[in-house]
Amino acid sequence: MRLLFLGDVVGRSGREAVAERLPGIVEQYGFDFVVINGENASHGRGLTEAHYQNLRDAGADVVTLGDHAFDQRDTLSFIEREPNLLRPINMPPGTPGRGAMFVESRKGHRVLVVNALGRVFMGPVDDPFRAVEAAIAACPLGEQADSIIVDFHTEATSEIQGMGHFLDGRASLVVGTHTHIPTSDHRILRGGTALMADAGMCGDFDSVIGVDTEEPINRFLTGIANGRFSPAEGEATLCGVAVETDTRSGLATKVLPVRIGGSLSQALPEF
Repeated sequence: MRLLFLGDVVGRSGREAVAERLPGIVEQYGFDFVVINGENASHGRGLTEAHYQNLRDAGADVVTLGDHAFDQRDTLSFIEREPNLLRPINMPPGTPGRGAMFVESRKGHRVLVVNALGRVFMGPVDDPFRAVEAAIAACPLGEQADSIIVDFHTEATSEIQGMGHFLDGRASLVVGTHTHIPTSDHRILRGGTALMADAGMCGDFDSVIGVDTEEPINRFLTGIANGRFSPAEGEATLCGVAVETDTRSGLATKVLPVRIGGSLSQALPEF
């Protein structure tokens, strides 16, 4: 089975790149299942229903969120009727939506997708390790689930690496989102789980993590806000990770970085 995970979509540039490139990538490389983190897709903060549908129409089987999950107020209502949209599983009880979803791929594979939020340098949330473990225990890899993908939205690379080793042998892919910078540590752990500390972003890298440079530089220099952050709108790079799994076990056999378009060095998922 071939899985594609794309990192945080940032603003119009990221949305347009996904819409233009993703259908061809899925067809060319034969991906069976696509997950996209969309928590910055709408004006750099949150996800509107229209932009969620744009990502789904482009080929996302599941869209995940993060610490900006509810920055767009309408997400509070439409997330309840969209089973393929996930917010972090370890948000407080009573938070609208769900943090894990069992989805059938276009070829009939059973895929469990889990979204979690880190606690290191982030706001207070429940324990992500126990929350993710409970979701996976309910649909074990190689039994109920043909593949398991965990999007761990966290600031610290140490926390995502800890999650990867914690779930080694029990998930197909554990991947970090949130920092918007793709890491080069993609690998398969000893137990067969693919791990990448951050998938990067789908956005314009001629920026400060997807934001037009003027306001971030002003704040670095003065410590004073002079306006709102605005997403950069140049050509985006699609960043993420591609994984091929064993049909019987669901564990990873190949893991490859993905960087397509824009200003970063290119990395195509040549299986």
